[in-house]
Amino acid sequence: MRVLEAKDFLVQQTAGQAALENVPLSDLEKRMMYFTETGECPEDPIALNDAFEAEYDTDEYEAKISKLMHHAYQRIKKENPETTRAWNDAMRTLRKGDHYILVLWDVGPKERPPYDQLKLLLAGLLLAGTLVGVMLLRSHFGIAWKRGPKTTSAIPTWLQRVLLTLLILGIGRSLVSFFGMSSRPKKDD
Repeated sequence: MRVLEAKDFLVQQTAGQAALENVPLSDLEKRMMYFTETGECPEDPIALNDAFEAEYDTDEYEAKISKLMHHAYQRIKKENPETTRAWNDAMRTLRKGDHYILVLWDVGPKERPPYDQLKLLLAGLLLAGTLVGVMLLRSHFGIAWKRGPKTTSAIPTWLQRVLLTLLILGIGRSLVSFFGMSSRPKKDD
């Protein structure tokens, strides 16, 4: 597969995904997917870049195209192994050079899997519950870990306090991110 064929294929798949998702994709946005600073760009790269930067925000564009490309790849993986092979061949061909479409692919989608924060919160709560349960059972039944001739804890008290503090901070952070609260100020654009 040649470079232009690879780009044609990826742009076509991305445009098809945009149509499926009802996401507008302009001709300039498609043309920008062909951008490269080498001589393989089908049009003047400086003029293309200037026209693009006059109309679009690069970060938003990259996030949008990356999301569409990843959704397209997931869709074709489910639908057609032959198309998946063609996608992988196109990417292998382009990886031999320096192409903007690779940046768009490598940016990766910025969306998190569904319930990702909830899973993190539940895992933290399960760990905390297990630790508290072990400590309660240990104190209720008078269980002590023996180390040498003395009856002392195998874990020093200072280390227990540090671990408990880290656990509490981890649960707090999970709760903050789960409920969408943030102590960080938002960027002013």
